[in-house]
Amino acid sequence: MERVIVEEQAPPRLLRARWLGRVAYREAWALQRTLADARAAGALRDDQLLLLEHDPVLTLGRNALQAHVLAPPELLAARGIEVVRVERGGEVTYHGPGQLVAYPIVALLSPDTIGAPAAGVGVRRPLGVRAYVEALEAAMADTCAAAGIGAGPRAGHPGCWVEAGGILPRKVGALGIRVARGVTYHGIALNVTTNLADFELIDPCGMPGLRTTSLARERARAGIPGADADAPPDTASVAAAAAVFATALARRLGFVLAGDLPPGAGAVGERRAMDALVEELGMPSPALAVPGPTLAQVGAS
Repeated sequence: MERVIVEEQAPPRLLRARWLGRVAYREAWALQRTLADARAAGALRDDQLLLLEHDPVLTLGRNALQAHVLAPPELLAARGIEVVRVERGGEVTYHGPGQLVAYPIVALLSPDTIGAPAAGVGVRRPLGVRAYVEALEAAMADTCAAAGIGAGPRAGHPGCWVEAGGILPRKVGALGIRVARGVTYHGIALNVTTNLADFELIDPCGMPGLRTTSLARERARAGIPGADADAPPDTASVAAAAAVFATALARRLGFVLAGDLPPGAGAVGERRAMDALVEELGMPSPALAVPGPTLAQVGAS
């Protein structure tokens, strides 16, 4: 009798999306580190994707130059804008209303672990850093395309660019990650209806003269009906972009997307779910503040 050997198939990897609305930077930073530690330790089974926006804040990568913050401290203090140095790669960047921020907590594997469970993270699919970064850039480009804007990577300059190969490249999305114990955190920031004047506070990405743009600005430039180059920051626009980005990233990574996305997702309920998850993991993290009526108007209940 012929013997048939059935090879065990690894289960599909899940990417669990979580729309959190407006979150203070330090709260989101602490949450990322907690989830990354739990993922590396094997206490958290699935990869996570935190989707949110921040109040105005400047962040510096671990090797970024303070000199690229152009605004004097007294101006930043008067506007309530904190400068935070973090452990991600990259230079200085701005986060603020109208900007989609996505923090994937994803376990990476080296190619030599194919076919065997990975120590600590319990997954089998290999994913290298370069492929992961390319997936982030491609998902940003997909989000731009859904808004009617052509964009993509630019050689030697991580992120997402409009007219990347032209004489006037404009950066619409920034990228900076950290990998610790085989797990990624930090991520991307895509300008949707961001107030671009706030980028004058810095040399974006440490590049004096860099042209920063937004989907709102590019849609108006392209003459798309209803587009407004000066549209004010709008959480609804961020939520809509978050749903597109999450779907695109899962597809680019070859993962199965789970969780609720805008417009059906509820930021308040998701924040409470995250607090419960952190408590269940038994790992310290500040509780996520429940947004008030001026925050996260889309999916806030």
